[in-house]
Amino acid sequence: MATDGGRWLKQMLFMSIQKIIVSTVVLLLFFESSACRRPKDAAALDTITVYAFSVMKEPLEKDIFPAFQKEWASHTGQQVKFSASFAGSEMVTNQIISGVPADVAIVAIERNARRLRTFGATKTDWHAFPYEGIINQSPIVIVVRKGNPKKIKDFPDLAQPGIKLIHPDPISSGGAQWSLLAIYCSELVKSEKETGKRDEQKAYNLLFGVWKNVIATPESARQARTQFESGFGDALITYELEALQMKDRKTPVEIIIPRATIFTDHTIVMIDRRMPQAKRELVDAFIKYLWSEEAQKAFVKHHFRGITDEMMNDVEAKFGKVELPFTVEDFGGWQNAYPQIIENVWKYKVQAMR
Repeated sequence: MATDGGRWLKQMLFMSIQKIIVSTVVLLLFFESSACRRPKDAAALDTITVYAFSVMKEPLEKDIFPAFQKEWASHTGQQVKFSASFAGSEMVTNQIISGVPADVAIVAIERNARRLRTFGATKTDWHAFPYEGIINQSPIVIVVRKGNPKKIKDFPDLAQPGIKLIHPDPISSGGAQWSLLAIYCSELVKSEKETGKRDEQKAYNLLFGVWKNVIATPESARQARTQFESGFGDALITYELEALQMKDRKTPVEIIIPRATIFTDHTIVMIDRRMPQAKRELVDAFIKYLWSEEAQKAFVKHHFRGITDEMMNDVEAKFGKVELPFTVEDFGGWQNAYPQIIENVWKYKVQAMR
């Protein structure tokens, strides 16, 4: 009996020790998990993750991020961090739709903003922001080699035999889609001014002739610029800001302002599908900061055209004068221009016939 009782006591003692060990391990794992999780969550609330089309890199990283960090800290005491990724606008949009953790998207074309809303990445209408969510502009221009050896003066000259043209890929680049609109619609604008009627056949012929001379289609406007700077090609179609930045770097090039060209505008979107309320105030403040005088001056400094004050653009003597400027709204906005021109004309006709 004593032996059985002793055995029972040992079993009970062993089971109690097991429970204590298991409980201790569970508590340790809980506190270890909490210790790891809390700083991560806290850091996430202090970090704004921005996905932007490629040419936004310089003004954001060199001027706007640091200026906002300083201003926010002076008003709140909070130290803000930025995490940024840059690529073609279509690629950026696809990455966010696929679920990458972003707080802000800056896209080259409003069609991408609409896609972000369609796929549930944003619940906030960017049109409610100042200037309907547009933060800056830039016309599409032509860049040629120093001395302009091919004598290029306007878009039709790019269709001449023997011209080697660098053009970003419209599948991945918003800048490339702006460029297609610039070429095609320039003929519509000029023909309407001359005859009172938009000549769609003439516009198609021009786009087809220019596209035959495209020898490379890098995935973004920035990669197209890099390829051209390496000495590849006779001409590049790009944003004016990219051309001016090339001049700043002493690249031996000249800028050709087409007689009629499109003014691109660029849209900001809050990616709030999983954004905690505690972070929303910070992200909203950053977005609205982009229309501040300081941020707009930073855009102009890097050769974007500001949206809030035309006089701010006038001080930039390097900006070119466009004789017949137009916008995507002159052609029904992106909801009409994309299916009618990018898809129906370029994709299904020009590409197919090349």
